[in-house]
Amino acid sequence: MPASLQGAVLGHPIGHSQSPALHNAAYQLLGIDFSYRAIDVEIPALAELLTQVRAEGNWYGLSVTMPLKNAAVDLVDELTPVARTLGSVNTIIAATDDGGTTFLRGDNTDVAGILNALRHAGAQDGPRAAILGGGGTAVSALAALVELDASEIVVFVRNPAKAADTMEVAEALGAPASLSTFEGAATALGGFDVVISTLPPRAADPLAADFAASGQESAGILLDVAYDPWPSALAQAWEARGGIVVAGIEMLLYQGVEQVKLFAEAGGYGTLATDKQGDVINVMCDAIGVHRRNPHEQNMAG
Repeated sequence: MPASLQGAVLGHPIGHSQSPALHNAAYQLLGIDFSYRAIDVEIPALAELLTQVRAEGNWYGLSVTMPLKNAAVDLVDELTPVARTLGSVNTIIAATDDGGTTFLRGDNTDVAGILNALRHAGAQDGPRAAILGGGGTAVSALAALVELDASEIVVFVRNPAKAADTMEVAEALGAPASLSTFEGAATALGGFDVVISTLPPRAADPLAADFAASGQESAGILLDVAYDPWPSALAQAWEARGGIVVAGIEMLLYQGVEQVKLFAEAGGYGTLATDKQGDVINVMCDAIGVHRRNPHEQNMAG
């Protein structure tokens, strides 16, 4: 039986994180001897913490949240292709080389988290889509929409000049993406099949008020990655206009499922979490208070 190992979610602030509840529920179900906790870390302290993880050698991995996702790219020892393309890491796997030395591999499960949350809500292939915000999570949203074969992606940002890196990623992904400013967003949102808000909590409140005042109706899907507080003003306005709302906790759930599978394998448990994926999803649903998934709802992209 593999030795007891530790893991954590890193970010700042981190007190609101539901990740410990998600992960610990999964590991308890699987009988895996893993601990998992939240650690408040700001960007200047990240390199030192990762050095400590390498030195201690009793870690299976780390979840990485804001504001660390971009900084982690340059601090791990290797990157998966998706993490390299996106320039964003939300998962760090602690692996061991042939000499017994711990090295850190950066990965990104946010793409699968967004994609599976949208599919669970009924998103169809080929949507006309919008992304609100051009930061670290926006690149994962771009990749997820490419997987959905989006016909058009409009990225709404406050300052297009600051979104150059995001558009470089869009080009690398082959995404049919263009930039627009928030000034026209409120009157345009109702025409999209899928809208993904990657904005921090409450940052979309002014846009929500403008959208509500516009009188538009929507039959589209809104995924708001912010989940605390919930419902967000944007989610309330979208639902009031007839749209389908997906809470950010759904993205957290599905990206967490992928992390559990990666961490279990890294910790010496092989495909145990993958083999029991259906049960893992449901105990994680219980842990964060969302409804369980039926087996036919669990066809996921990994």
